[in-house]
Amino acid sequence: MFHGGTWFQLCQDCVVRTDDERSPRRQDALSAHVIVAEAVAVLDDSGIGGLTFRALSKRLRTGPGAIYHHVANKEELLAAAALKLANDLASAHPDNVREFMLAIHDLIEGHRWLGAQLSSAPWQDAVMMLFESIGDRLARQGLEAVRLFDVASALVNYLLGSAGQYAAGARVPGDIGRDEFLVEVTTSWTSRTDPEQFPFIHSIAEQLAHHDDRRQFAAGVDLILSGASAPN
Repeated sequence: MFHGGTWFQLCQDCVVRTDDERSPRRQDALSAHVIVAEAVAVLDDSGIGGLTFRALSKRLRTGPGAIYHHVANKEELLAAAALKLANDLASAHPDNVREFMLAIHDLIEGHRWLGAQLSSAPWQDAVMMLFESIGDRLARQGLEAVRLFDVASALVNYLLGSAGQYAAGARVPGDIGRDEFLVEVTTSWTSRTDPEQFPFIHSIAEQLAHHDDRRQFAAGVDLILSGASAPN
């Protein structure tokens, strides 16, 4: 993942600045850990679009070449940032799988870029870490081995679906709040459809417009876990 040798010495599209324009150089050693932690901060502030090596080097008070010494490109940096959050959560949170799933939900909600990153590449190391953490917790809670893969997979797939919804929500124009957006969607659906042809949509319109995301996510987790404990 991260490079220990000398990869790219300087970003080709960087603008050379005069001494007066340069930020003060950092005096401490720059490490991959420091770079990834600062990348998370940039992502939280500005989203995936705002994470550039130029913006990151400015915050780190170094040149882009120093960053390229540790990480090859933006995709690798995004994957490392997501893995850091997954690792931190896995090592810090209780063993109960339901609580852990809700903690992942809260993590994605708190880092709005994370849903897009996880759902964009389900094979990345951050998803592997979450898969391992969910499966390990299920095993320690006594789930029989023959069901471990299926139940852990169902939970991860459910999680990635939720992450994809957060990714889509992040693309909603900033001047429209979540509640307002849901009301607009619900109104659009019900105004353009016949209740006899779409009875379910019309019956749940009020719930859809005003539902609580976390409560609904927890309900889905409970359904999966109750199915896991049901007899064959």
